[in-house]
Amino acid sequence: MAGVPPPVKSAKAGLEETPVEQQVHNIRITLSCMNNVKSLEKVCADLVRGAKEKRIKVKGPVRMPTKVLRHTTRKSPCGNGTNTWDTFELRVHKRVIYLVSPSEVVKQITSISIEPGIEVEVTVPSA
Repeated sequence: MAGVPPPVKSAKAGLEETPVEQQVHNIRITLSCMNNVKSLEKVCADLVRGAKEKRIKVKGPVRMPTKVLRHTTRKSPCGNGTNTWDTFELRVHKRVIYLVSPSEVVKQITSISIEPGIEVEVTVPSA
C-alpha cells in the first residue's frame, strides 16, 4: 500500500475549538428632535465616534428632510373683528445612522448620554 496516505488525526486533546463568530446585523439608529438641531448633531457625532473606536462599519448620519408642521389659528378669541391669523410651526429634524455589527456591540455604543428632547429608535431586522 504505497499510495495510501496515513489517517488524519482530528484535534489534539486539550485544545478547544475557537467560538463561532457572532452574528452580524444591519442596524438602523433613527434620531429625531423637535427644536435643538445642535444637540441632535452632537449625539450623532458621539454615536459615530464610538462606532469608529470599536472598528464598526458606519454609514451616516443621513439627514432626512425636515418636516414642518404648521398650525394656523385666529388671533381673536371671540371671533369678532378683523380676520387676522397666527401661524405656528413645529420643525422635526431627523438623522439616520446605519451600523453593521453584532447587536451586543451596539448596546455598548448606545450607552452614551443622550440629551433631553432627542428620541432614539434602534431597529434590528429579523433575519
